[in-house]
Amino acid sequence: MRARIAGTGMAVPDKVLSNADLERIVDTSDEWIVTRTGIRERRMAEPHEALSDFAKPAADRALEMAGIDGSEIDLVICATVSADRIFPATACAVQDHIGAKDAPAFDISAACTGFLYGLCMGTQFIEAGRARNVLVIGGEILTRIVDWTDRATCVLFGDGAGAVVLQATDDERGVLSYSMHADGSLGDLIERPGGGSRDPMTHEMIDAGLQHIRMKGNETFKKAVRRLAGVSIEALAECGMEPGDVDWFIPHQANKRIIDAVGQRLAVPEGSTYVNVERFGNTSAASVPIALDELNRAGKIEAGQTVLMTAFGSGLTWASAVVRW
Repeated sequence: MRARIAGTGMAVPDKVLSNADLERIVDTSDEWIVTRTGIRERRMAEPHEALSDFAKPAADRALEMAGIDGSEIDLVICATVSADRIFPATACAVQDHIGAKDAPAFDISAACTGFLYGLCMGTQFIEAGRARNVLVIGGEILTRIVDWTDRATCVLFGDGAGAVVLQATDDERGVLSYSMHADGSLGDLIERPGGGSRDPMTHEMIDAGLQHIRMKGNETFKKAVRRLAGVSIEALAECGMEPGDVDWFIPHQANKRIIDAVGQRLAVPEGSTYVNVERFGNTSAASVPIALDELNRAGKIEAGQTVLMTAFGSGLTWASAVVRW
């Protein structure tokens, strides 16, 4: 039994935050941002909007495409580091919204790699015969936790959610292989140090700015390129494939320079890499499912084609999955 992607969906805020808008907020310029990241604009949630306000419609659209009712979902997984609340899980809010009564639901935290971690977990439930329909969501509201005085990080992140419905199948379609890794010794490269039990929410913690995302950009860049290429080759090798067999390559949309460097290392076929970072920025766990939904709804992925997805994030975590469409 395999897990095939039967439906995809996405939802992003209406508000567009352009580089020109950022020029009025922080010491930066459109040229500086585009040259270093490839980002021209990103979406930003309104003050009254939370993660579930995008996770729910993304789930609805994925269910509609899959042609099933929410009551048929056996498991809900939501990957995020910016949930509605610390607890309960945002996945439970989505479970209630779609009417998946009594189905297990939980959030996972693997930052930008979260969606692929969730995809792998959902696949395992189906392969083990413990579920037939699994809803996997990746979503973030990162604009709430960026430091708007730090031009190195605040220009990078955007908000939104993407979702897929995984469905049991006995044909040749579906998730062919996957590979997941982590290295906790490098956790300080990308972190949000405050707000947990280590540095709880206090006036002193907030005054120190520990509630914001912190990132060591140059070190992260080098480790991301090598690990993204390596885990992609690993996942392809597991199902007897090589980069040249890939029809569509969907990398985590963190930075255009990283995407280009990974594509060159892998030597994937020209024109196979899907990039939307210029319009959405880095949406962390949402980036891969948003890109997948855009590509799918544009009718560009044909039946039988091979899709390679890969991501890298805080933890450090990194993963890849190979899917036959």
